Amino acid sequence: MRTVTKDNITEIFSAYFGPETDPRVRELMLGLAQHIHDFARETSLTHDEWRKGLEFLEWAGRITTPERNEFVLLSDVLGLSSLVDMMHSAPDSTSSSVLGPFHVSNPPELALGGDLKGDFEGEVLLVNGTIRGVDGDPIPGAKLDIWQTAPNGLYSSQDPDQDIHSFHGLMTADENGRYTFTTVRPVSYTVPDDGPVGEILRAAGRHPWRPSHLHYIASAEGYKTLVTEVFPDDDPYLNEDTVFGVRDDLVMTYVPQEAGTFPQGYELSGTVKDAYSRVDFDLILSHA
Repeated sequence: MRTVTKDNITEIFSAYFGPETDPRVRELMLGLAQHIHDFARETSLTHDEWRKGLEFLEWAGRITTPERNEFVLLSDVLGLSSLVDMMHSAPDSTSSSVLGPFHVSNPPELALGGDLKGDFEGEVLLVNGTIRGVDGDPIPGAKLDIWQTAPNGLYSSQDPDQDIHSFHGLMTADENGRYTFTTVRPVSYTVPDDGPVGEILRAAGRHPWRPSHLHYIASAEGYKTLVTEVFPDDDPYLNEDTVFGVRDDLVMTYVPQEAGTFPQGYELSGTVKDAYSRVDFDLILSHA
């Protein structure tokens, strides 16, 4: 029997794979084992620290629900979600950014020029843009899944006082690839920090804040689906997003508009009497 030592355990682990192992599975498992073993050796990981790590994973499993996935949040705050996004973003398209744990499937249809704000208080935001291919041509009929927080900083899946589809909508771009809707200006908010991920943030002296943003999933036949989010250039947390989601090309400007200038053709056109803001943001999709 071959003697296993701290120096050869990784090599021996690599020999345990059967001949029918999928090559990609083998590559991923070997890479994972190599880095985990190197981490333990380089840091002289103790038994107590190892047990604490296992307890952390157990806690993350217990706290995870269909509405809150602590493992996704862990991936986000460690920067892994954003790293995978950036590695696989098409260089000629709009940058991708984190999906986050609060997307709701099967959102209701949102008509062109429709409204997400509903009865919520807050500054009205008029959002416009065009969905284009990398060649610059608009993509007629592209789909845009839109979601955001309510003014209280909570997503609908976090807030029992909101309908599950509050601030969620699925829009079909017009024949010119254009999308447009009204909403309330998103707010900065904290990621859930009452669980194990919060313990990591506090141990590292980090805050749980994210800059305000709109979430988008843009899709069209013949194009790669884009998962992204866009951020205002005046948010105080723009340079310290706790999940590392900000990219230069995802920063937009909310342009203040005078009272009485709200355009016709929107659900809110008859009710917006005060000043509001407008933002224009185009989305570029790469070919599949």
